[in-house]
Amino acid sequence: MRMIFQKRKRLINNRRSYDTYFMKHLKNNLKDYTIRSLTTKDLDAYNALLRYAFQVTEQELTEVGWENDEIKQSKFPVLQRADVVGCFDNDSLISQFAVYPLDMNIYHQLYHVGFITSVCTYPEYSGQGIMATLMHKSLSHMRKRGQSMALLYPYSIPLYRKFGWEIISNKISYIIKNNQIPKIDDIPGYVRRVTWENTDFINLHQQFAAKTHGCLYRNSLAWEEYWRWDEDDTVVAVYYNSHKKPQGYMVYLIKENVMYIKEMIFLNREAQNGLWRFIRAHQSMINEVKGNTYYNEPIAFEMADGNIKESIRPYIMGRIIDNDPKFNIRDPKNLERIDNDFTNLLNKKISEFIKVLQDNNSDILGITRNYYKKTRTKDKDYWLKLDIKSNIKFNINKKGLIYDVERES
Repeated sequence: MRMIFQKRKRLINNRRSYDTYFMKHLKNNLKDYTIRSLTTKDLDAYNALLRYAFQVTEQELTEVGWENDEIKQSKFPVLQRADVVGCFDNDSLISQFAVYPLDMNIYHQLYHVGFITSVCTYPEYSGQGIMATLMHKSLSHMRKRGQSMALLYPYSIPLYRKFGWEIISNKISYIIKNNQIPKIDDIPGYVRRVTWENTDFINLHQQFAAKTHGCLYRNSLAWEEYWRWDEDDTVVAVYYNSHKKPQGYMVYLIKENVMYIKEMIFLNREAQNGLWRFIRAHQSMINEVKGNTYYNEPIAFEMADGNIKESIRPYIMGRIIDNDPKFNIRDPKNLERIDNDFTNLLNKKISEFIKVLQDNNSDILGITRNYYKKTRTKDKDYWLKLDIKSNIKFNINKKGLIYDVERES
């Protein structure tokens, strides 16, 4: 719980400290440059800057089946549907910043967000405050479009923290030996390999996003980006239950005796077990399985032999976009509303977690003992809820920054 509040405190404080950082680092010589939105007429320059900044070679393009003209044309929809801002030195594009419009599930409410990508500047123009200017302009665009958060994959966490971003999710990378793949029998459904365009597969992700906090809904632009660098041998496998309804899928590639799992999504445990059974069916073809999963879905917990390699790394950074410039966090009414919202959210999450513990007859870390009392009658055990409230208090300094979070019992 403490980590949750520290992250929110840093998100809010970073949002406000961004303007100070921006004004400090913005250089006067930007008056010699032109900043404008990119159009499809800028496709060649946009693609050239991307290839230079991210060092995409002809060999790499060939390995994944792309020709240079094909990869360039694949970026055409980005300039049509995303908000791409560029900085020009005369007629030459020297820096760019793209924002994909997406939706995100945040505690089962849909929010409009902007996902930032294609952040790059030619090295001879670095250190002049150009990227800070593009960020400021893009954030203004996102605010006008009613987007609540700005998200990105960071290449430098300290850099983006200066601009107001904070880590909001982690990912787990894992390596499993072929003899550690779980052995699962008696699965009522079946798995079928399908094409990348299969609607069952695409609809499954929408269903998963609708029930999963923190998940992004993928529109057509996001799906195009998802597949952009995948090899032709990348496979999609869908699990169907006994009623022939799709319940889960995995995207994978087998290469040099290794199964690389790009993504595994399931709506229930039956589908999860069915997909692991499918993976085990490849046991004679592979030496190990490598993949990534969500931080709250550790793989080792599912293994009979949990002695596998897992590593945790930061995944996505986020920044709150203030959609209401008139909102004053120092106003007692607003502060009380924040206190109440967080208290209610915290108590809801505590109750959900305790229910899981009760259903599994578990008392991890003694959590249930702090909130519930277990009594025994002649026939069965009962859980009696204790009269304990968890109230949250935010302390605000004179500048309107949250500097402390307290728990009142």
